[in-house]
Amino acid sequence: MGRQMEILWAPWRMEYILSPKEDSCIFCTPLQQRDDRRNLILHRGKESFIILNRYPYTNGHLMVAPYRHIGLLEELSAEEVKDLMINIQLSIRVLKGAMSPHGFNIGANVGKVAGAGVEGHVHFHIVPRWEGDTNYMPVLASTRVIPEHLQQTYDRLRDFLERLLAR
Repeated sequence: MGRQMEILWAPWRMEYILSPKEDSCIFCTPLQQRDDRRNLILHRGKESFIILNRYPYTNGHLMVAPYRHIGLLEELSAEEVKDLMINIQLSIRVLKGAMSPHGFNIGANVGKVAGAGVEGHVHFHIVPRWEGDTNYMPVLASTRVIPEHLQQTYDRLRDFLERLLAR
């Protein structure tokens, strides 16, 4: 008897599948629109901002990017580097407070051969990790399960961020 196919429910993926693919920058376009909740912008700093990854590796996957559209890490100004690090630290605080991860993967893919999906705009990934979060799904089925809708994750992180910044 053959193996039965498992079905995963991920209704938010249909928006991506049916949406027209644009050549615009995934970081610059949301910044210009000013609808932060819809665009998943969690925080706007002085030189950089925090945005929830629309197609995450795991729940709470954040990205921090400079406002300036620049593709080379070594060309960032000292002020941009400082603010990027401030927002990476803020991302960690928010994720710890709102989601209680056990650890993080933090990094940047610089250049296409290094895995950069967006080469033209430097950005850092902050991926929360939990003990046991790599179970049989990614290992055997090459599939990740995201158990919470993006807008719910955004609202939870945003609520915690607002309380944190109000202190």
